[in-house]
Amino acid sequence: MTGLRRYPVKSMGGEALDHAKVDARGLAGDRWYAVEDADGHFASGKNTRRFRRRDAVFDYTARTNGATVLVSGLGHEWTAGDPDLDAELSTRMGLDVRVGAEREVPHQDAGAVSVIGTATLDWCAERWGLNADPRRLRPNIIVTTSVPFVEETWVGTQIGIDDVELRIVDRVPRCRMVDVPQDGASAEGRWLKMLSAERDMFLAVYADVARPGRISLGARVVVG
Repeated sequence: MTGLRRYPVKSMGGEALDHAKVDARGLAGDRWYAVEDADGHFASGKNTRRFRRRDAVFDYTARTNGATVLVSGLGHEWTAGDPDLDAELSTRMGLDVRVGAEREVPHQDAGAVSVIGTATLDWCAERWGLNADPRRLRPNIIVTTSVPFVEETWVGTQIGIDDVELRIVDRVPRCRMVDVPQDGASAEGRWLKMLSAERDMFLAVYADVARPGRISLGARVVVG
């Protein structure tokens, strides 16, 4: 495993990790917070039943400091839950929003953890001549692979990382978020257009947690 990343606030920039606890939700603390409006919609780069497009969210980054989540952006830093942070985001987004912890509606998408292989990223960069920085895709785990898209063949099987077991459940559908500068990565090259033309809009896979535990960067990934 060559990459491990957590996003304490959904749609904001995240943090690189050396190790992480994995529970039933995924990486502990991943997407635990979200920017939410009065109608319960979460700030994102798209409009759906659950999300509202509010691109200002990409100007901020979240990281953990012990049990505290810190949000930084535009030269300032706040603690998640600080009314001053909510006021800042409300001004930027043009309506009342707050950074809130997960309640009844999950902040995760279709799977607890997202996984992509290095060979897939290399293939995209070479074939399409774009910046295939994985931060554009917001994966949790990057695994070393030699065959592009091999992770898609793992759907329906389990992979082991340290003492954690993940069940690969589906491919990840993509949206315009992959073409928005975010998490410190520039959006050079239109990834979504290429994915639409050649990959049915899918890239990376979702996994659910079959056995919780801890994982560490550099750990061997065992398939099956």
